[in-house]
Amino acid sequence: MDKVSEIFERFRFHGDDQYGGERVTQLAHALQCASLAEEEGASATLITAALLHDVGHLLHDLGESPAARGIDDRHEDRGRFWLSHWFGEAVTEPVRLHVNAKRYLTATDTGYFATLSAGSVRSLQLQGGPFTPELATGFIALPYAPEAVRLRRWDEGAKVLGRVTPDLEHFRPQLQASLA
Repeated sequence: MDKVSEIFERFRFHGDDQYGGERVTQLAHALQCASLAEEEGASATLITAALLHDVGHLLHDLGESPAARGIDDRHEDRGRFWLSHWFGEAVTEPVRLHVNAKRYLTATDTGYFATLSAGSVRSLQLQGGPFTPELATGFIALPYAPEAVRLRRWDEGAKVLGRVTPDLEHFRPQLQASLA
């Protein structure tokens, strides 16, 4: 099995799982996020990161919606580690940083908190809440932090029930182009 097909297998086995407390599945959320990245003309690596940013949710045995039970599944770290077998930092760092990008945006963008779903608000508290001004300044200076912020905005917009998107195979070329 080729590398991309191996990654897609995770979605075939777990893509129908609910995405946290949202009204969409894991696969629908991933496809919507990647579609939003593609619509904005993002690079192949950032489209790949958008598609795979929550793959860490598909890698643990904590059951569905651990955040609803007060558990931070650290999916950003799980996902980064797993993806690092195939991709470089242009993919893995936005994945790792997308949770902290939410903390950054809630600290620096006065309207951002209002865009969060109830599930995102709940997980924000488990993940440490909004950054302090000092942490926000340090975060945005990190390599790939601006890309993670872009990804985070797509992440919040990728929870629309019934939104039509391309299928996984549509994104195969972007993943293949992004392989390390």
